[in-house]
Amino acid sequence: MLGRKKGQSGASSGATTLIPVGTKLTGDISFCGHLEIEGTVIGNITGTGEGSRVRVLNSGSVVGNIVAATSMVNGSVKGDLYATKLIKLASKAVVEGNLNYKLIEIDKGAEVVGTFVYHESSTNVTQFPTDSKEFKQ
Repeated sequence: MLGRKKGQSGASSGATTLIPVGTKLTGDISFCGHLEIEGTVIGNITGTGEGSRVRVLNSGSVVGNIVAATSMVNGSVKGDLYATKLIKLASKAVVEGNLNYKLIEIDKGAEVVGTFVYHESSTNVTQFPTDSKEFKQ
């Protein structure tokens, strides 16, 4: 393809799976790569890997929890969202559940009925003690 170096693919990791408009899927989903939902999913969704991404598009709806590195919602979700990287709520998003995130982006018009739970990134930097000899001088 034009503009791509040899060995690069369009998806950052794994393939893209589409649940199209008019499709109703009942049951839990575990995937790697990207999952695009235009239909209805009744069940929990779990993405594996740091490149996992779930997009609930305008016509899509999910009744269940979503766990992925990145979750983007512009449809409706009744359940909790857990993102190790980013949750993005577009202007037509309606979420009834708790948002667990490290980074969040919310467009004007998005609706949330639930709590926002920020999870700090783990770091290898130790907090400098305030009672050390340098501070006593």
